[in-house]
Amino acid sequence: MKHYLNHLLSLLSQHPEMKYVISEKLWQTDFLRFYHSQTNYNISKDNTALEISLYKGKKSYSFNIDDPTAGKIDKALANALALIDMLPEDPDFVDIENDPTVVTQRRKANNIKDIPLSRKTDILTVIADSAAKFGFDIFGTFICNREEYHLINSNGLDKTWEVSPIYLEVKAVHNVSQITVLETFGGEDFSRFDLKAFTDGLLTKIRYAGNEVVDVEAGHYDVILAPRCIAEFVQYLSHGMSAHALDQHSSYFDGKIAEQVFPAQITIVDDPEDADLITSDYNHEGHAYKPLTLIDKGVFKAFTCGNYYAHKTGLPKNGNTASCLKIASGDKTLDEMLGSIEKGLYISSLHYMNFINPRETSLTGLTRDGTFLIENGKITKVVNNLRFTERIVNILKNITALENKSVTVPFSGNYEFFSIESSKAPHVLVREFNITSSTKTI
Repeated sequence: MKHYLNHLLSLLSQHPEMKYVISEKLWQTDFLRFYHSQTNYNISKDNTALEISLYKGKKSYSFNIDDPTAGKIDKALANALALIDMLPEDPDFVDIENDPTVVTQRRKANNIKDIPLSRKTDILTVIADSAAKFGFDIFGTFICNREEYHLINSNGLDKTWEVSPIYLEVKAVHNVSQITVLETFGGEDFSRFDLKAFTDGLLTKIRYAGNEVVDVEAGHYDVILAPRCIAEFVQYLSHGMSAHALDQHSSYFDGKIAEQVFPAQITIVDDPEDADLITSDYNHEGHAYKPLTLIDKGVFKAFTCGNYYAHKTGLPKNGNTASCLKIASGDKTLDEMLGSIEKGLYISSLHYMNFINPRETSLTGLTRDGTFLIENGKITKVVNNLRFTERIVNILKNITALENKSVTVPFSGNYEFFSIESSKAPHVLVREFNITSSTKTI
């Protein structure tokens, strides 16, 4: 154990009246940004951070320490002890996490070491050379992280786990028209990366992007949502599947456990054991993170629920966080779904989404990075980016077909610790998707 943790625990042992949670995070990143098909910069950095939460009766106080030392801990703890008695009580606080389950540690690669800069640039050179033949440059990021966690609390938990996520995002931009298309890869197992398949997928979109650019009128369209799009919609939807949202009266699923809310072809699982995803052994409280079915053949099954809201709401505690969402695949090929559309849209990616009413799951946003017109079963033209307003529950209710394979879709905040999560989804065919206007721009 690190010397500063021993020092902190020694200080806390002098205050038996208090409960505590100590979370240590050791974070490393190798962050490569590329611009106009050239390496723009490469940053390698690391950080150690402590998050400490103290509980005295029903009062609590939390604080963070970066690059901890005994001196920093002394000062921060003294400040916390001086403040905690002045804080209001939380009448709903009962106890901190007490799940003793210790998960068998899964061996994780260190992708910072396994995917060095030379390998990254070799991969990007292949992609850039392929895109250049069509007049496109590539832009984006290639990130590898390594994160080690250690959680200790006064209920006897002492757990460690690690993750090593990968995030590759390639945006191809035409040198004249400025039309953009996007391809991504994410996960933890880089042996699952297929450079040829990745490049072929990007080139398919690049070829579509060479067609005429048109506007479409506002209205309801049959659309094919790329895996990235439906995964993002379900991520937004999952906020309402949390016990927190239920407690805040902002959940569409209030009173709907065991109710058929979507068509029988819709199954959504939070699965931290799927090797295609960025996985974790525990949640941030130290509760063992296990697969949880949220929607089973259209039936709503469970809220994600941590320790605090299990006590407050009476819901079963599962510790899930919806960080590893999977949408079950269907039985159609993408070509079959395209072939069923007389006139519609293929939407590659979404941007600037915001909830209008979380309880109704209504939101608005924009399309970007490749919106295409479908005519008589074929992708024919590029469409200017569009604004849409929809209810996520209506999108899922209007899914009439799902692709027979799923892909992993990474998402990165690119802020502070460049946090990376992933979901897994197929293409889906949605009827009556509501387009409200054109932006008149690519």
